[in-house]
This record gives sequence, structure tokens and C-alpha cells, in this order.
Amino acid sequence: MDIATLIGLVLGAALVLMAILLGGDLMAYVNIPSVLIVIGGGFAATMASTPLKKFLQMPNVLKKTLFSKTTDTLTLIRQIVELAEVARRDGILALEGMVEDMDDDFLVSGIQMAVDGTDPEIIQTIMETELENLLERHEVGKSMFDALGRYAPAFGMIGTLIGLVAMLSNMDDPSKIGAGMAAALLTTLYGALLANILFLPLADKLAIRSAEEALTKTIVIQGVMTIQSGDNPRAVESKLMTFLPPAERPKEEEQAA
Repeated sequence: MDIATLIGLVLGAALVLMAILLGGDLMAYVNIPSVLIVIGGGFAATMASTPLKKFLQMPNVLKKTLFSKTTDTLTLIRQIVELAEVARRDGILALEGMVEDMDDDFLVSGIQMAVDGTDPEIIQTIMETELENLLERHEVGKSMFDALGRYAPAFGMIGTLIGLVAMLSNMDDPSKIGAGMAAALLTTLYGALLANILFLPLADKLAIRSAEEALTKTIVIQGVMTIQSGDNPRAVESKLMTFLPPAERPKEEEQAA
């Protein structure tokens, strides 16, 4: 699990709760109709703007955002270089026996196509198409959390307006005006909190996850193509290392070793 996401969500909620407790009574901030308007309205609007099949996948998108494992890019590059060494020394058919030990299904697919003698252009087209489809799925998932981040504050404002109308239509008892105003403002508070503590941060984290996965798959595509073309393992390593920031690249002595 991404500990930074968990810490951020919990810390944000805890600080808001602490501010509420220091400033007054917690129950004064609890209003069930406001919760129904903001959460129910936000999810209803998101459902209306998203195909039902995609909307029902939201729990899976949330699970991927919170629990997906980050691939060690340097380890992946070294694995590809090792495959290039075997292919260069023993022939590309020797890689068939190594497929079972690979954890990356995308890499397995590419190597298997190369071993089967598939045309290089076809291999690249298939793998790039799969990458494009992956990014499109990620974008749909991100768009749902972005939508929730937009709709929640909007429905918070709608709830506030509903509360104000109800309050102004019943001005007979001035002593209830303050309580009515407070209840009306709670929906705006709920919408702002949910958008900025939960929905929008999750959307941004999903964008980062998508970029990380796109990078690793791009490395795999380039690695498979260089292995299929029979490039020197040293050249393969140098080419793939360019995908890493300079600070993350091993020193020349380590590469030589």
C-alpha cells in the first residue's frame, strides 16, 4: 500500500477534526441531510456523466490507487539487460525458458512474441496499442474522481441554498435563524472537505500511478525491440538508462561491474 496516500488522507482528516474540536462542539458539525445532498448528489452526478460499466469499476480504481505496487525501474532495466545478454550469447530462442520466471506480464508478452519470430513492427504496434488502451482506462478512472471533486462542492452550494430558502421561509422565530444558517452552511463545508481531502488528491495520485506505469511499459517496449534486433547488451543498458533521472542512474563503476 502507498503509505504516503494513507498518511495524507488520515492527517488531513485528523487536522480538520482537531480544529473542529478546539473550536466547539463536534455534533454541531453533523447534519445528515447535508451529508445526503453532498455525497448522494456527487455520486449521482458522476454516475450520470460516466458509462455505468465504468462507474461500477470505481472500487477497483480506488483499490489500484491505494494498493498498487510501484515497479522498481532500475531492477526492470537490469532484468531486460540480462535477457539481452542471454539472447546475444545463446540466441533469442533461449529466452523461452526464462519466461516462467518473469513477473511482468507485459514483458512476458513482448518476449514471447519475439521468440515466436513475430515481425518487429507488429510487436511494437501491439505493445504500443496495449499501452494506449491502458492509459485510456486510467484516464477514465481519474476523470471519475475529478468529477466527484467538482460535483461535491457544487452540491454543497446547492444544499446551502436549499437550507437558506427553508430558513428564510420560516422567520417567525428569530431564535432559530442562527441554527438554520449554520445547518445551511454545513453542506458547503462537507463539499469542500470531501473534494480537497479525498476526491481530488486521489485523482492526482492516480495520475502519478498512470505516469509511472506508462514509463515502465515504455521501457519494456524499447527493451523488447532492442533484444529482438540483437543489439549489444551494453547498448541496450545505455539506451534504457536514459529513461531514468540522472540522480537514479548507477555510477559508471557499478554499470561496469
